Amino acid sequence: MRLNDIEQAMLAGELGTPRKWAIQQQMRVGRFFDAEDFVPVAQVHLMADAESLGEAGVEFIERIAKARPEHRRVRVPTITDPRGIDFDAYRRLGQTEKMAELERRAIAAFRAMDFLLTDTCINYQTVMPPILGEHLAFGDTGSTIYANSVLGARSNFEGGPAALAASLTGRVPRYGYHLQQNRKATRVFILKDRPRDLSAWGALGGVIGKRLQSYWEVPAILGVDGAPTSDELKHFGAALASFGTVALFHMVGVTPEAPDLPAILSAGAGPPEPVGASDLEAFYRSYGGAGDKLDVVVFAAPQLSLIELQTLAGLLDGRAVHPQTAMLVATSPEVKSAADRLGLTRRIERAGAIVLKGVCFYQMHAREIGEAMGWKRLMSNSAKLVNIIGGYGYTPSLATMEQCVAAAVAGRVPGEAA
Repeated sequence: MRLNDIEQAMLAGELGTPRKWAIQQQMRVGRFFDAEDFVPVAQVHLMADAESLGEAGVEFIERIAKARPEHRRVRVPTITDPRGIDFDAYRRLGQTEKMAELERRAIAAFRAMDFLLTDTCINYQTVMPPILGEHLAFGDTGSTIYANSVLGARSNFEGGPAALAASLTGRVPRYGYHLQQNRKATRVFILKDRPRDLSAWGALGGVIGKRLQSYWEVPAILGVDGAPTSDELKHFGAALASFGTVALFHMVGVTPEAPDLPAILSAGAGPPEPVGASDLEAFYRSYGGAGDKLDVVVFAAPQLSLIELQTLAGLLDGRAVHPQTAMLVATSPEVKSAADRLGLTRRIERAGAIVLKGVCFYQMHAREIGEAMGWKRLMSNSAKLVNIIGGYGYTPSLATMEQCVAAAVAGRVPGEAA
């Protein structure tokens, strides 16, 4: 790889051991993907919850944090994905002091490196939205696909070590979705029926994602009449990335790189593949369980926007969650602060739910929470969450927000999930 003067200085150790490690790590990745050089990034988004880091990962971060300040501080603004602990609520969820202490250690190390502990997967809605053509190093799949697709920025999925390295060097290898030739659509889908709500947009992402074969496939979606909302695109992209492991989609006439199909179509892409209401109905049915006792309803993955919290508060007004069912609602610290100020938190919690800040359920020791609380049957309006959470020992159902609230009040999975 071609290195400029700063990169050569990092490699020689002139800017400290942490940056030497980081540039070496990135060069190995770059060579694997045939990157010719590096590209500077404007910001980094790091997945850094203690559950995924583990003891060894936290110790590694702590070693970097002990370096001299000028050697350990990040070179570009670096923000964090949801954590695994809400320190105001973790005891109520059966999480242990050992889990909390590991989280505290990780937080202290990241602060020493000058991280901005935003603790959110909806950074594009709450912190600093990327702009068209901006290069990034984003870790969370939902954040990455939204930035690439809806905003036209450029990032690959940067796992924990890769994003950490980018924070220390301020750059990433120039490969993948940083290159224009890899941003062309390879598959085309035509929407026959517009999704009606957020869970249906997530189901659409799941349906299309399951038809894709690799990270390098880029779907283009035709037939979307009028721009979806930010929350609708959020749920669609998060599910598409979760089921399809893809980092970019084009929605023709909606997303900035796709004014029309010829502008983004690659040679060899086949004819449009239809996706309709029957496909979404079959997707919902695959997450059934009608009549089962319901243990927990989770609104998360992605964290909720202020608008989603307002909708949820309205649905819960004058109602009470069943005493044998829990309801967890996850949002970012910034949105939680606004929800507190606007009275939304009070309205939601008055019904018996718990509003969590800075966390996402599957990143907060979900298996251990389930075992501690005796939870097995779960319902959510997030297609991404129901895709992931089965691996943590839960049996999930996908439904609309309205159906999730009704089920939480009744304490049972409804007869129809769609």
